Amino acid sequence: MVTEIISVGTEILLGNIVNTNSAYLSEMCARLGLSVYYESVVGDNEKRMAQVIKTALERSDVVILTGGLGPTEDDLTKEVTAQVMGVELKEDKHVRKRIEKYMEIYAKNHAGRKITANNWKQAMVPEGALVLENSNGTAPGLIIEKDGKTAILLPGPPNELKPLFEEQVYPYLRKRQPHVIYSQMVKIAGIGESQVADEIKDLIHSQTNPTIAPYAKPGEVHLRITAKADSEKEGKKLVKPLVRELKSRFGKNIYSTEENKSLEEAVVELLRDQNLTLSLAESCTGGAVAARIVNVPGASEVFLNGYVTYSNKAKRKSLLVKKSTLKKEGAVSEKCAKEMAKGGCMAGKTDLCLSVTGLAGPEGGTKETPVGTVYMGCCYRGKTTVQKFFFTGNRMRIREQAVTSALVMLRECIMDAAAADS
Repeated sequence: MVTEIISVGTEILLGNIVNTNSAYLSEMCARLGLSVYYESVVGDNEKRMAQVIKTALERSDVVILTGGLGPTEDDLTKEVTAQVMGVELKEDKHVRKRIEKYMEIYAKNHAGRKITANNWKQAMVPEGALVLENSNGTAPGLIIEKDGKTAILLPGPPNELKPLFEEQVYPYLRKRQPHVIYSQMVKIAGIGESQVADEIKDLIHSQTNPTIAPYAKPGEVHLRITAKADSEKEGKKLVKPLVRELKSRFGKNIYSTEENKSLEEAVVELLRDQNLTLSLAESCTGGAVAARIVNVPGASEVFLNGYVTYSNKAKRKSLLVKKSTLKKEGAVSEKCAKEMAKGGCMAGKTDLCLSVTGLAGPEGGTKETPVGTVYMGCCYRGKTTVQKFFFTGNRMRIREQAVTSALVMLRECIMDAAAADS
C-alpha cells in the first residue's frame, strides 16, 4: 500500500518544535512493508490543508495525519479531513464521557484553572469513523475509510501518538497487508558506515527478498533485514541465512540482533555475564558515559563508581594522576588516560575502569593536540590499554562521538578480559 504522512502545525514550519513524528511513523511504516513516497508539513490554514489532504488522498492509499486535533480554533485537521472526504461530524457520547472524566481529574489537580467549553469540540467525530481511544490525552485518534481511501488522524504530542499507533494503528494496518513483513536488526559498533557499506555491497546489489537497509547512527551502523512472506515462520526462514552471513563478516563487531537493545545494554549484559564490576573516569565527556550506563535497568549490579574529573586538581585528588604527568604530558595524553583508568580501578575497587580525556573545543587545541583529540584508557585488573581518537565537528558532536566510542571500547575490553580469563 502506498502511504503518505502529513504533519500539521504552523509551529513546525516556524521551527518552534522538531518534527520527530514523521521519522517515527516512516520507520514504523517501513516495518509494515508500506511504501511511503511522500511526507509533507502544512500550517494551520484551512485552504492549504484541504489542498494538501486532497492531493495526498488522490495519490496514496493511506494518509496518516498528525497534529491539529486539539480544542482550539486553529486545530482544524479533523474538520478539514472530514470536509475533503465528504463526511459529517457528529458527537460521540463515549468520547465525551472520557473527556468529562479526564477534565474532572484535571480540575482536581489544577485548582483554580477553568475548564472551557471548547474542550467538547474533541468529542465531535466523522460519521462512521473508527475511534481510537487515547489513554494519554483528550483527543482520540480516528480512522476514516471511504471510496478505497483511508485517513488516519493522530494527536501531535509524541507521548500520545506513539502508544496509539503501536497499540491500535499498527495492528489495523498489518491486517490490511496481503503479506507478512518480518524483519530483524543487526547492530554493529566499532566500524564506520563506509566500511560496512563496502563489505555488504555484493549483498545489496543482489538483494531481492529479503532486503538490507543500512541506518547510520553516531558510532554505530544498524542493518535491518526485511522479508516479505505468507507467514512469520516463512519470513524468519528467509531472514536467517542473511543474518548468519552478516555475523560471519562482522563477527564481534555485532553487539546485538535485537530490535530494542542499545549499546549500553549490551555492555551491562556483558559485565553481568562475566561477573565484572565497573568504574568510569571521565573528563571531557562530563559523566555522559555514566549517564548512558545508568539508563539500563539493573546497571547498579555492575556499575559501582563514576568520577567526573574535569580539572587537573580533581584528576590528581580522585584518580591519583601524577603531578609530573599533567605538567609534562598534559591532561590530554596517553599517560594521563592510563593513570586515570588505573586510579579509577583503585579508587572504585572495581575489576574494570574506563577513562576518557580529551579536547572537545571549540578552543584550546594546538598543532600537536588539535580539538577533537581524545584518549581513552581501559584498565582490567592492573593491565591498561589506551587508544587515541580524532573526532570532528562541534563541541557537542565531538562529545557524542567520544561517548559512543567509549562504550565500544569498553565492550571490547570486556570481551578481551573474558577471553584472557578463559
